[in-house]
This record gives sequence, C-alpha cells and structure tokens, in this order.
Amino acid sequence: MKRAAVKNAESRPSVIFQSDNAERGRRNSPSPEEIRQRAFEIYMERRGIHGCELDDWLQAERELREKVPQELCAVRRS
Repeated sequence: MKRAAVKNAESRPSVIFQSDNAERGRRNSPSPEEIRQRAFEIYMERRGIHGCELDDWLQAERELREKVPQELCAVRRS
C-alpha cells in the first residue's frame, strides 16, 4: 500500500492509504485533486465537523469512481 498526504481544513496533513489497485487503474479513476475537492465538499456539508477525514476521502473516492464508469459508457454509446 502507498501512503498519500491529504491536507485537511487546518492545513495539517492527514495520512491516507491507497491500494496498489488504485495506482493501476489511475487512467479510469478520478485524480487525487478531484477526490480532495469532493472530500472537502463532503466535509463542508457536515458543517466542518473534524475527525472524519478518512471517511470523507473514501466517500468522495467511491462517489467519483462510480461516476467515471457512467461517463465512459456515455462516451462509448456516442
């Protein structure tokens, strides 16, 4: 597993783990910047409650990964 630093709202890095599968599938996956942005949106939707950075990141990653295959299917149908 690889470790990646993610900055939370207080600009202190938090450590998250990414599986090797995420590295292999990067072409069809959202970028870390897209995940970071969505995780921050989720954080703000929770009114900035601290302590759930990993949950926010994983939720954002899951949402965006579900979105990518749908976009690919739409392009292939065109």
